[in-house]
Amino acid sequence: MASITQYQYIVAVDTYRHFATAADKCFVSQPTLSMQIKKLEQELEVVIFDRTKQPVLPTDVGKKIIEQARKILSEDKKIKELINFHNNEISGSLKIGIIPTLANTVIPRFLGTFKRKYPQVCLEIEELKTEQILERLNKDLIDVGILVTPLPNEEAITTIPVFYEDIKIYVNKTHDLFSKEQIKTTDLDTEDLWLLNTGNCFQSQVINLCAHRGTDNSHTGCEYKYQSSSFETLIKMIDREGGFTLLPELTVLDLEDSKLKHIKEFSDFTPLREVSIAVSRNFSKERLVSLLEECLKSVVSPVMHYRERGQIVEWK
Repeated sequence: MASITQYQYIVAVDTYRHFATAADKCFVSQPTLSMQIKKLEQELEVVIFDRTKQPVLPTDVGKKIIEQARKILSEDKKIKELINFHNNEISGSLKIGIIPTLANTVIPRFLGTFKRKYPQVCLEIEELKTEQILERLNKDLIDVGILVTPLPNEEAITTIPVFYEDIKIYVNKTHDLFSKEQIKTTDLDTEDLWLLNTGNCFQSQVINLCAHRGTDNSHTGCEYKYQSSSFETLIKMIDREGGFTLLPELTVLDLEDSKLKHIKEFSDFTPLREVSIAVSRNFSKERLVSLLEECLKSVVSPVMHYRERGQIVEWK
């Protein structure tokens, strides 16, 4: 009969695609890990890993066994969580991946509140791109992601919408848009739009926003004069060099009072970005994830909980 430990070993090898690395992550010697996996293969009378490949790869039947092993390990963790719940204990660890455009505004808002309410929970937070978050969720390297949705074609990932940020405009005082009482999305048809760098989901949202509303966004490609990795840098560049950019609501709320006069809103519709928690379909730490969701909702304005206040701009 296969053991939980053997399942942990084959999942680790599948995750890291290397026996020595998997053994190191499982805190055992490589011979021990290899011997236990070989024993499991003999009991099941199948070959789980093709050891002739580098990196090592699971066989076709191995993929199915590993998928089931991940589910078994997840259920095992759920039993432990049920025991904690029964004993009224809120403890453990939660590994979180968060995209950079949310990290600066979301983490300072919820981290202190969460730690004060649940001091026995260890939070490990890392800034990652969306693709990295999804990869690590699928490999059980993190427990939860905080990112922008909807996600395209991610059947193995479950998303939980938490709040919706209004997308606003930040304009230099010398720009034509600064004097406009009403700004339409068609007014974005200009070479003065500054963007985050290529590959950032918010840049994609801006481009999709322009395309969806009938704006010529041919000026927003790689030929652009400068692309930044942070909203703070974009704001400083606009203050010095002119032009405008788009900012999510929480970033606007963190601006100094002197900069709020540079903020404009769209008059023809309200674009939103959907901020969600993402977990793998087999996630086990349901209670901790639920508490995280509750905390995130509590640190933003209640009006941001409602999708109906605008239209979501997709980023893919």
